[in-house]
Amino acid sequence: MRADVRHIADGTYLVHGSNTNWVILTEGDAVTLVDTGYPGDRELVLDSLAAVGSSPEAVAAVLVTHAHNDHLGSAEYLRATYGTPVYLHEAEVPHARRDFLHQVSVGQVLREGWRPGVLPWAVHALRSGGTAHVPVAAPEPFPAAGALDLPGRPVPVHTPGHTLGHCAYHLPGAGVLISGDALVSGHPTSRAKGPQLLPDMFHHERARAVASLDVLAGLAADVLLPGHGPVHHGPVRDAALHARERAA
Repeated sequence: MRADVRHIADGTYLVHGSNTNWVILTEGDAVTLVDTGYPGDRELVLDSLAAVGSSPEAVAAVLVTHAHNDHLGSAEYLRATYGTPVYLHEAEVPHARRDFLHQVSVGQVLREGWRPGVLPWAVHALRSGGTAHVPVAAPEPFPAAGALDLPGRPVPVHTPGHTLGHCAYHLPGAGVLISGDALVSGHPTSRAKGPQLLPDMFHHERARAVASLDVLAGLAADVLLPGHGPVHHGPVRDAALHARERAA
């Protein structure tokens, strides 16, 4: 399996890993990597960097939307091997260290196993390291407020609910929103297509996840790069409001 790398805009690439997406932002020789897939996606992460003419040594920082294993997978590998800083919202830093874990449990998955797609997804998640212990030893909060001084100039947007410190990343100049799991366009456990919240079992606080859709609706962007599902074109405001209606 090779990484499925999609060119979205100048210096912006969406990568479809094994059930999870990550984003590569390039600027000259430097790269910002947003999320890193499952632990089992490591070769795909490295392959995707090579596909855009880059390398792990060129990654200026890893930005993490949230510290679930399917997004955090290779963050510690890059930090420990290449000295790459790993940045998250301050509320997500202890989650990345695994001071605690807010992630769907095996018991919750089994209780939902009658739903179409849940058991095949669970088998894949287990094989890909979904329950592995992959803490980041020294995660860091964002070094400054507003746009980060990194390739792509991403602006963190706190969108709690899926986890306490979940963050989307807004690229105002490109009209792009990297939404992580605050707003997705599909998932193996969902029959719905298009903008939506993940199924309830995945959210730490569902009511806050729904409320965070209003935050996303206030951002000027017309391209949505979600943590799961294909790229979505169209006003992000409409996508967020559509997901809110579905969640009602």
